[in-house]
Amino acid sequence: MTLKQAIAGRIVQLCTEKRIAPYTLAMMCGIDKSTIYSILGSKSNRPEVATIKKICDGLNITLAQFFCTEAFDSLEQEIK
Repeated sequence: MTLKQAIAGRIVQLCTEKRIAPYTLAMMCGIDKSTIYSILGSKSNRPEVATIKKICDGLNITLAQFFCTEAFDSLEQEIK
């Protein structure tokens, strides 16, 4: 799994938990819906931390809560 896949998967997971669509998430976060869909799709390979922070703010969670999952813990180190 790549970092991009882990981020997209986490967003989908959170949307499912909150029972909201990605479009609704974009509205809650104050970001353009195309930004969410580009993260979920193949256009955005490395979303900015500021964008992820806005998503967290919209969902009323911390960055730590966003990244505290098995998917992120099991990512292979990129710098060796």
